[in-house]
Order: sequence, then structure tokens, then C-alpha cells
Amino acid sequence: MYELIVTEKPAAALKIADALADGKPIKENIGGVPYYKITHGKKDIVVACAVGHLYGLAEKEKKGWRFPVFDIEWKPVSETTKSSAFTKKYLNTIKKLAKGANVFTVASDFDIEGEVIGLNVMRFACNQKDANRMKFSTLTKDELRESYKNKSKHLDWGQAEAGETRHYLDWFNGLNYSRALTAAIKTTGTFKLMSTGRVQGPALKIIVDREKEIKAFVPKPFWQIQLTGDYDSRQITAMHSEDKFWEKVKADAVIQNTKGQKEATISKIERKKFNQMPPFPFDLTSLQVEAYRCFGIQPKETLEIAQDLYTSGFISYPRTSSQQLPPAIGYNKVLNDLARQRNYSELIKLLQKKSGLKPNNGKKADAAHPAIFPTGIAPEGLEEKESKIYDLIVKRFLATFGDNAVRETIIVDIDCNGEIFIAKGTMTIEKGWHKFYMPYVNLEEVELPNFRQNDRIKVEKIELLSKDTQPPKRFTPASIIKELEKRNLGTKATRSEIVDTLFQRGYVQGRAIEATNLGISTIETLEKYVPRIIDEELTRHFELEMEKIREGQQKKEVILEEAKDAITNVLTDFKKKQKEIGAELQKANRETQDEMSFLGICPMCKEGNMMIRRGKFGAFAACNKYPDCKTIFSIPKNALIKPAKKDCETCGFPKVLAIKKAKQPMEFCLNPKCPTKLVEGEAGEQAKAIAHGEIKRKCPKCNEGDIVLRSSIYGKFYGCSFYPKCRYTEKLENNNKENNSQ
Repeated sequence: MYELIVTEKPAAALKIADALADGKPIKENIGGVPYYKITHGKKDIVVACAVGHLYGLAEKEKKGWRFPVFDIEWKPVSETTKSSAFTKKYLNTIKKLAKGANVFTVASDFDIEGEVIGLNVMRFACNQKDANRMKFSTLTKDELRESYKNKSKHLDWGQAEAGETRHYLDWFNGLNYSRALTAAIKTTGTFKLMSTGRVQGPALKIIVDREKEIKAFVPKPFWQIQLTGDYDSRQITAMHSEDKFWEKVKADAVIQNTKGQKEATISKIERKKFNQMPPFPFDLTSLQVEAYRCFGIQPKETLEIAQDLYTSGFISYPRTSSQQLPPAIGYNKVLNDLARQRNYSELIKLLQKKSGLKPNNGKKADAAHPAIFPTGIAPEGLEEKESKIYDLIVKRFLATFGDNAVRETIIVDIDCNGEIFIAKGTMTIEKGWHKFYMPYVNLEEVELPNFRQNDRIKVEKIELLSKDTQPPKRFTPASIIKELEKRNLGTKATRSEIVDTLFQRGYVQGRAIEATNLGISTIETLEKYVPRIIDEELTRHFELEMEKIREGQQKKEVILEEAKDAITNVLTDFKKKQKEIGAELQKANRETQDEMSFLGICPMCKEGNMMIRRGKFGAFAACNKYPDCKTIFSIPKNALIKPAKKDCETCGFPKVLAIKKAKQPMEFCLNPKCPTKLVEGEAGEQAKAIAHGEIKRKCPKCNEGDIVLRSSIYGKFYGCSFYPKCRYTEKLENNNKENNSQ
């Protein structure tokens, strides 16, 4: 007999086996699924893994497209979801290993989702009512051994109950409301898979409300007056102290009063020094926001990258809401380990000169995990984006221990015939924590000359600037996540997934998130007929109730009964107005499809519209005047194609965006003969020589194929002749290597 430890993912199983083994772990497998046999002291241990959720909620008995449905149960996801069929072999492996075990320990991620994964594996696969529980925030050897030594004798039942309640609530809301919306649209004789959910609906409403604000916004004119002058051969700009003039007559009076003035006088100089505290340590949301600001990496991808860095042992657990680094993580040990990495050694030498190390902790705390921090283990083989995220986390960690930065703002009053103009400048006097967070410090440095009282400035011009007030900004993928957190909607781990679903369903579009006609109409229709589906307060109420369950102050059964009653009442009203709801949704869906398919005016007939169409062999672009106009263009089949909403500056053909996972969107012209796709000069001559076989070069990746000239809708490029066995590519412009693992 042995102890069976079950982890959440394969990488974690290997880390735990390596950490706990007195010798070397023995790797074995069942049906291709690895597990590890180890000896720890006098104990025999087997470490096995899941691959995330092995069980999901499903109807006990499916009886067509009915709603509401509440009779559900946990079933293996391999039986309910085609894409999860691969999980069956992992589940079978755990079941077989459980038969020889007499002690069971859960070592999944210590959070709500991890607890549900562990609970389901224990009760359904291992036939156990309870289990030991390891709790850790990093996959380092020391912490894993300590976690095993101090493992609790029971699952975290508060966390498990709260997690299971969340799954039930999300299923009840998501499936029932989505079925209702889809059924409504089916009453029009068409089919469109619709979705909404407990958090998805309120999240979409936030975006739609912002869109309505923007569309309803009426610009209000105002005027500003700017003085441009010369001081000691340096150009100075200053704005009138009134800032915005809402009445032009007042602005005109200032212009008249300063007309013809050749000089102005420095009438007042005010200097203000202020301390700028170091940033707080990263929680998941602030990491996602900062990664988007610095690198343009989408929040969902940031989470995926951070999760990979964690399972590789390079950073602590990323799904945390804490902005605090407790002393227990061992500041000095982490810094000493980081000092062995060349990129950070000098910064750490500088930091270790301080008399005491104390991070600038924020107020947000998480009972399960500290803020995100690097473990000190040197990463190897990181991709470009992984390196960026890792560097950002390390620099943020170091910066939290830095001294305050000292900045100085200088405000100068410039008197021009009694009219006061203000010049401002802010400079960093002492860098403090800035030294550790470069190049991610985002501060404008504006240096003013060394003005003295009563100095004179030569006036070059004083001009009246006519402006309009601007509408509110649209949300970005990062700012909407921050807004959801602020409103206590969703969880740190699910918010980016919710936003991604809004894009997939066609409710929103664009980098600056814009609600589509379908998104706007969905919210307007729900507000009109069944507003409780998108009630933010109701969603927040259940979030607070789940926290009470976690703390042992509320019962799962009470909350689920309350939710069933609320959903049943909503859907009773919904069914009474189903046809009206369906008609409005279908109209919006048709308009949205046209909007998202329109590429531009047909460049051939000049009368029709180029539209994205889908046929037997995939998507293509064609004129909607067919068969009178038979203009057609191929478009890539390995990317999501969206209108770029502009024409090519060179040939005038419509441009489109090709979006691939984990890559920046690529903009290109539909015209295959567009001059922008031709390569001229030395690069063009070399391309011709390679195409004619006059220059031969082996593929640097596989060393078997030859580099050949290829063409695609994006233009010409170099590739390996052994494609698709070898997918190496190069750009023509400068022969720099592109991503060669596409």
C-alpha cells in the first residue's frame, strides 16, 4: 500500500515527485499517462496528475432543448465534451492507482477551482469522502517539502463548498439563459447560438452602457490660449491660467489684450517636491493591466503565460488577489537566487545595500496566496512573450523594495500685459525605485529652464486654440477587467475568459472594445423584457454569499434554492415575450453580420460591396453584386479575418486584419498584385536568384531542406522546401528570422 498524491497538472506532479523523493523518482505510465513512484522517509508515495477539471456539470437526463433545467450532476468531461476526450486516460490512471492506495493527498492549486478539482477526483475517482491537503504558492523544492510536512488532514471544505456552489450557479444561469435566448431567435425561423451568464450579462451591459454614452455624447466647444516664447534660446510654451474658456468672447478679449506684446515677465515661481512611493506587488489583475500597457499582451494570454511560468517553478502562483509579500517568502533568499541571473545581479547588489528590506505592500490580501513574485530559479528556454512577462514580474518585485522616488514640479506664472500664463514641468530628482523598474516606469519628464523672478521672455506668438470636449474612452481588454474587479463581478481567474467570450459571440469587437449592434440590441432587449438577467446587483449578491460559504457563514443549499427561484421567475416572464425578444435579436444579428463582413467598396465594379463570405472550402472575399460582378479574393484559412475598415494607401483595394492566437494582428491588402507585396532593390534581386536556383541555402532549422521563395496573401517570403514537415520561415525585407514554429 502507498500514499497517492494527486496534482492538478503533469508539470506539478513531476515537481512534487522531485521535491519529495529521497532518491530519484521512478517514472512509469499507464496508457501513456505518466506517474511517479518515490520514497520519502519510510513512506512509499505515488504522484499522479489530472489535467485540470476531469469532471464537469451536465444534465442528469437530457430531454431536448428545454429550460429551466436544474437536475444536474458531475460527469467525466471526457463523456460530455468532445474536446476533452483526451482526459479519459488521465481519469482511468488515477482510478487504477487509487485501488492500491491507503492514504490520499490532494496537491492541486490552492484556490476555489483547485479545491473543486481535488474534491471531485477524491469522491468520484478514488471513492474517498475526504483527503489530506497540501498548500503551497510556489513549486520550489523547499516549499513543497514544507507543504507536505505540514499538510492538513482534511480538504478545505469552505473553499470546496464555495467552489462547487459557483459551478452550480454558473451552470444554472449560463445554460438556462443561453438556451432561452437561442430558443427566442429560433422562433424567427433562423438559428444563432446565443449566450449570456451570471457575469457575462452584466459585463456586456457595462460595455454597452459606455458605448451609449459615446454615441449620445454631444461635443461642447471650448477655447484655450497658448503662449509660445523664447527664453535663453529655449522654446517655452505656456497655457493661459483660465485653462478652458467656455465663452469665446472672453478668450477673444485675452487675445486682444495681448496683441502686439513682444515680452512677458516671470511673475512667480513655485517649486514642489513630492515623494512617489514604490508600486505595490502584483496581484493577477494588476499584472494583466501592466502587461497590456507595456507589451500589448491580452489579459487572457498573460494569465496563460504566468500559469506556465508558475508550473515551471519560475514564479509564485499567479491567480491571487493579494498585493502583499509576507516575510515568510524569504526576501533575502529570493534576492540571492535572482542575483545569480546576469540580468538582475547589479540591481540586486544595489538593493542589498539597504539597511532593511520591506516591500511596499498594498491593502488587498488573499488568504490563500501572497502577491506574485519570482522564486529565484533561473528560467531556461523562454519564448519572447514569456521572457517579457518574467522580466516584468522580477522588476516589479525588486521595485517594491526600493526607496521613494523624489520628483519636483515647477509651476511658473508668466505675465503678459496682465494676463497670466502657466508653464509646468516635472522632473525626477532622485530615482529611488525607478532604477529597479526600468524600462517600465511610465512618467513624463518635462524640464523647464532655470527661471528667475522678473526674468523676461520674448513672445513669439499667442494663439487661440479651438477644441471640443471628448467622449468617454472605450474600454480596453485590460481596463474592462479592472472595472469588473472594481464592481466585484467574476473572479480574478475568470474575468479575462468572460471578456474573450463576448468577442467570440460577436457582442463586442475592436482593440478599443466596441459593442456591436448585436451586443447593444441584446442588452436593450433584455433590459426591456427581462432586466434581472443582467442585474449587476443580483450577481454581486451571489458573489458575497459565496464568500460567506467559504467562511462557513452560509450553506450551499440555501443559496442554490434562492438562485433556482430567481431563475425560474425570470424565465417564466421570458417565455411570455419570447417571440418579441427573438425578433429584435434576429434583426440585430443580421445587422451585426453585415457590419462585421463589410470590407469596402468593390475595387472592380465600384458599385457593389466586398463582403466576407463562407463557402464549402472556407472563407473568401467577394462582391455582393454577384453574378453581375464576379470579383473574388482568397483570404487566409489559418486566421480569424476581420475588416480593417480602410483601403490600401497604395492600390486602393480594401484591407483586412488577420488575427492568429498569441500573435499581433496582421493588416494586409486583398490585392494579390499590390505593389506593397513586391520586394525591390537588393532584397528583390536576391529573391529572384533564390527563385531561379542561382543561390542555394540550406534551411537553418532542419538542415535538410533548401530555402525557397514562397507566396501568400501577405506577400512573398522564404520558407523551407520540406514544408509542412519543417515550418521555418523568413521575411524578405531583411532576412531576419520570423517565428519559425508556426
